[in-house]
Amino acid sequence: MTKAVRIAFLVLLGVTVVGAPASARVVRVEILSRSDISGTFGNAGIYERITGRVYFAFDPRNPENRQIVDLDLAPRNANGEVEAVSDFVILRPKDSKLSADLAVIDIVNRGGMTTFVFNLARNGQASPQSAAFYGDALLMKRGVTIVALGWQWDVPPGMDALNVQPPTSGQRPLNFQAPKVGSREHPITGLVRSDITIETSTSTMSLGHFLGAPIAYPVADPDDRANVLTVRDGPLTPRTVIPRNEWRFARLTEAGIVNDPRAVYLNRGFLPDKIYELVYRAKDPVVVGAGLAAVRDMMSYLKYDPSAIAHVRYGIGYGVSQTGRFIRHFLYQGFNADESGRAAFDGFFVHTAGAGRGSFNHRFAQPSRDAQPYSTFFYPTDVFPFTSVPTRDPVTGKRGGLRDNLRGSATTKVFYVDGGYEYWGRAASLTHTTPDGRRDVGFLPTERRYVIASAQHSSPAAWPLPDSLRIPGTSAYAGDPLDQRLALRALMSDLIDWVSAGKTPPPSRYPTLADGNLVRPGDQRFPTIPNLPVARIPYQPYRLDFGPRWPQGIIDVEPPKIGAPYPLLVPRTDSIGNDVAGVQSIELVVPLATYYPWQLRRGRSAGNDRLVSFRGTFIPLPRTEADRRSSGDSRPSIESLYRNRSTFVARVDLAIAALVRERFLLPEDASVTRGRMNDVWDRYGLSR
Repeated sequence: MTKAVRIAFLVLLGVTVVGAPASARVVRVEILSRSDISGTFGNAGIYERITGRVYFAFDPRNPENRQIVDLDLAPRNANGEVEAVSDFVILRPKDSKLSADLAVIDIVNRGGMTTFVFNLARNGQASPQSAAFYGDALLMKRGVTIVALGWQWDVPPGMDALNVQPPTSGQRPLNFQAPKVGSREHPITGLVRSDITIETSTSTMSLGHFLGAPIAYPVADPDDRANVLTVRDGPLTPRTVIPRNEWRFARLTEAGIVNDPRAVYLNRGFLPDKIYELVYRAKDPVVVGAGLAAVRDMMSYLKYDPSAIAHVRYGIGYGVSQTGRFIRHFLYQGFNADESGRAAFDGFFVHTAGAGRGSFNHRFAQPSRDAQPYSTFFYPTDVFPFTSVPTRDPVTGKRGGLRDNLRGSATTKVFYVDGGYEYWGRAASLTHTTPDGRRDVGFLPTERRYVIASAQHSSPAAWPLPDSLRIPGTSAYAGDPLDQRLALRALMSDLIDWVSAGKTPPPSRYPTLADGNLVRPGDQRFPTIPNLPVARIPYQPYRLDFGPRWPQGIIDVEPPKIGAPYPLLVPRTDSIGNDVAGVQSIELVVPLATYYPWQLRRGRSAGNDRLVSFRGTFIPLPRTEADRRSSGDSRPSIESLYRNRSTFVARVDLAIAALVRERFLLPEDASVTRGRMNDVWDRYGLSR
């Protein structure tokens, strides 16, 4: 189908094709659906929701694209450019005069929108065309344009050109069609590693990371001697090779076992809590780093093309967890300068990335692979350098900083926002200490560091916690409901004001060695809580050797050679067990419970002393002194902290006023904050 015929076909379907100037790296936009969202959003009025595809072209000869691994090996169009396509969703004020003239690019996590974390009272089951779906819509009420963009090649396709009406859940993944490298005539192969840890027995596993069911690289030759499957009992314990006749590249279906170049079938089945690892020679790589360039060029298009679908003056990138690491990688490799050398983003909100970058720009990279306490081991996630300003690694002698390459980002404002979990599960202390763990390291003047004390990863556990989450034999619950969204909303508002109005944000808040608020995990003094073991082993990153061509983005050694571990530090806790440093949410200022940002793998056949990925623990305080003494709980009782409900409520109001004054709580969120604390009291406080 020619381009002209394709455009005519799409127009007949009601699909709008929007052109772009030849100088823009966004060469065209296809609008698949466009509709008003019911209701209005503050002074911004009516919003519209637009879905579609955006087409990119990258020039391999341009110096700003030279850092994209294998771009020069991809097929080119008649202009000598490499093409790629992204799905997108845009939420924008229908009346451009009511726009804040600022866009937030939602760098979607495994294909899913993430900026909903800034919205309270959402009804996620409502239609995206309904205001109820967006709750109180913090950003939309400010007139912010929200752009969700696919960038990850291994997310399964989520939209079809003929499916102009997206599903009502609004959660269909956004896909990125990355350029392919190699061909049948000239194949490119390389080593790929797939590690597998499961909680339930199964005979078949995908070669891709299980989160989000990503697309895996296919095996090049099932009989290649490089294909080796091993099993071990711990991250550093010896590997046992599983005989080749006991497994195959296949999957079990209703019709039986069928060959599958993207799956592995084990005759005796995969066992829970074992660590399986398959190294195989794969084929058909893609230009994974084109996803970084797509995010760059989408923002550049919105800022510098007056005819853009949602033209704005300012741009902020938001990423959480995987995509927070994506932003750190983006900054490290200098992607913020577009092909014309202009700054794409004016600000970034890097949320719960810890010390990580990731598999975002090397040959055979798997973007879904990360680094968790008991899975996805030894991928290039936590690699030196970690701090913004340069430091020296005393083991390797290397020197560098995350922000050494300031191409396009010398004035870009950056918030690094973590919770307590990121110190236990994402090596966050490395972001602001020397690689030997002995000295504090600061940040650039254009950066701020905020740690939401005692918060679990990325978002709170749903409140109230049901009895089904009660940890047997304890008063604790699996899940940390500390409502970090309240601080996140204030911080995003602070960043918007810094970018668009030059208003200086609050000073950084995070634990430091100088203040005595960072300690070694083994030295942490936790309170005594009956029958509840405490965390002592955080996620541990190591110095890794992927082979001589790793600086060029090619892995030759799988699994990598493991070097010395990096020293890790965690926030010091108080007598209740809550973190003492960082942004102190209302739950910690007026405590009724312990909010551990970590949770142990209790009841598993192995690794019981390791952490559950991403989740924390909630333990109400003993109500009375008698309860405390009879149970042997060392924490203060609610009775000793507050004489009655009136005393508690008065302290809550004082704490709310202080948080608003410090700009870690929005004034409009005061009533929600008060209501949450009243609810906690009703469930766990003293009788009236």
